Amino acid sequence: MAWTPICAQQMKALEEHSETFQELNTVAVGISVDSVPCKKAWAESLDINRTPLLADFWPHGQVANAYGILRKEGFLERANIIIDQDQKVAWVKIYPIRELPDIQEVLEVLKKL
Repeated sequence: MAWTPICAQQMKALEEHSETFQELNTVAVGISVDSVPCKKAWAESLDINRTPLLADFWPHGQVANAYGILRKEGFLERANIIIDQDQKVAWVKIYPIRELPDIQEVLEVLKKL
């Protein structure tokens, strides 16, 4: 799929900033509708060890659908969602599917919360 390299870059950015997320008392996760074995193999291939990669596999996209990011094609929007300590959505940004989200933008939002 054409967007896979961008997904890999996005997950690597989360991984590279894992200490910053920890300092901000935040947990960054990646989520997709791929199965657990696929997520595990992908994490290993990218050397992702500290960033949880979650499988919204069954029922297909239930979590993504609840957040409004499940596309009709059956995969997720490229999005960043920040959920606060009260489990409320504090910030959402959906990006064009072929655009790499700016990790610095996310970190700046987190610092303001």
